[in-house]
Amino acid sequence: MSVLFCDSNSELWYTRADELGLKVIGMPYNIDDDDEKDYDLGRNTDFDDFYNRIKAGSVAKTSALNVQNYIDYFEPVLASGQDVLYIHFSHNMSGTFEYMKQAIEILKEKYPNQNVKYVDTLRISIAEALLVYEAGKLWKNGASDEEIIDYIEKNREKQKIYFLVDDLGHLKRGGRLSSTSCFFGTMLNIKPVLKMDEEGKIVKHGVAKGRKKGIQQLFEFAKSADVNYPICIAHAQAENDAMELKSLLEKFFNNKVEVWVQPIGPTVGTHCGPGTLGVSYREK
Repeated sequence: MSVLFCDSNSELWYTRADELGLKVIGMPYNIDDDDEKDYDLGRNTDFDDFYNRIKAGSVAKTSALNVQNYIDYFEPVLASGQDVLYIHFSHNMSGTFEYMKQAIEILKEKYPNQNVKYVDTLRISIAEALLVYEAGKLWKNGASDEEIIDYIEKNREKQKIYFLVDDLGHLKRGGRLSSTSCFFGTMLNIKPVLKMDEEGKIVKHGVAKGRKKGIQQLFEFAKSADVNYPICIAHAQAENDAMELKSLLEKFFNNKVEVWVQPIGPTVGTHCGPGTLGVSYREK
């Protein structure tokens, strides 16, 4: 049986990662060129400090893991005689996976009897979290690597994520959104509703006139959720909006669905900025 890895771009809350016994690859960030940190899934994160500094004009950045970083994560497992299975965020969101593949080739030469397998969720943030969570339960119950990979590949397109942002400039600067989408989103208080498509890219899905109508749109999308799986709401200093959306969903589903609410971490928050509100759910 392999050791199951995820990354902190999944934003699976640390208590749930601990509950499942997952190994977590921390994705790095820094602000104002301070010492680089890896997001710890909320274990010791000061979310308000991070977002307040951005509001005050600080610049946050993320960086890709290098070859040695991946070796440092995977080698102790291989050296112990176990295999690795890594469920990761969308390859279209970062160039880091080329370094990961190079690290795996190096490790194959050193540990020819062990394997490093990986599967792309084509998602990030809470959409990745919900896929990792369900896959982690399968793993904990003894599912094989092939069964877990098959589960991710069959269900990743069903895992929907929609979100609003206050300032599209964060996504544009990080290369996560086109200049055209950014331009139209800043006109006339129009709030673009963004999503991740089937290729694991962020695209504009629609627009809302103002934030309240944007929240209503997120609610309308999530009404198609499969109640057998959790719905997750994530926010960047927008807790009141998150709780409003949670209340709408619980009322609609008559409290028959589990709704998680959590803050957005610094690595994802670097690219979406304060005020972001998102919802992810498994579509029926």
